[in-house]
Amino acid sequence: MVRHTDPFTVEITPELIVRAYRSGIFPMAEDAADEDLFWVSPEQRGIVPLDDFHVSRSLRKAMRKSGWTIRVDTDWDAVVDGCATIGADRHTTWINGTIRAVYGKLFHRGIAHTVEVWDGTELVGGLYGLAIGAAFFGESMFHRRTDASKMAMAHLVERLRAGGFQLLDTQFLTDHLASLGGIEIPRAEYEDRLGRALSLAGDWNEWDRRQ
Repeated sequence: MVRHTDPFTVEITPELIVRAYRSGIFPMAEDAADEDLFWVSPEQRGIVPLDDFHVSRSLRKAMRKSGWTIRVDTDWDAVVDGCATIGADRHTTWINGTIRAVYGKLFHRGIAHTVEVWDGTELVGGLYGLAIGAAFFGESMFHRRTDASKMAMAHLVERLRAGGFQLLDTQFLTDHLASLGGIEIPRAEYEDRLGRALSLAGDWNEWDRRQ
């Protein structure tokens, strides 16, 4: 990983965040208590090829039987809270107050989005990220029930395909993402794919119009 730290005090604005993503870098914090951010550009970048997303037979069955519903962009704060929760599979979080504030502004501008999995009135899983051009930059996901985050990812991929998106960036590759078809590509290849995706316009809402 290449970590870029800026020795100067820079105001973290929504415009700066968008410029960073367009340049192939993204911010993180050491932990929730540290208000400072550092910039990251991994040598190997995680992506999920939209045409190779894998939904297992068991997941399809679970999705049909769960009775859960998918919503988008209805409860930003709850999704971020879920993603920032420390638990058995997450011992720390890089989502600090600065990230919460600036990404909240991006949400209200229609750039950041959520995919939410609901069991009645209970939020059981979800994810959030940024849509810029025809690229979606996945930031974080969480689950409180088995398969809930996978269901959120499955909906995200369907929505991105419907909207003409070309790139689903996951920043890093985890075992969880690899099981869904995620891969790693070198930074140079990522930047090439990113440039092509940013030259196009994805439509986050096209999926809704088709329903």
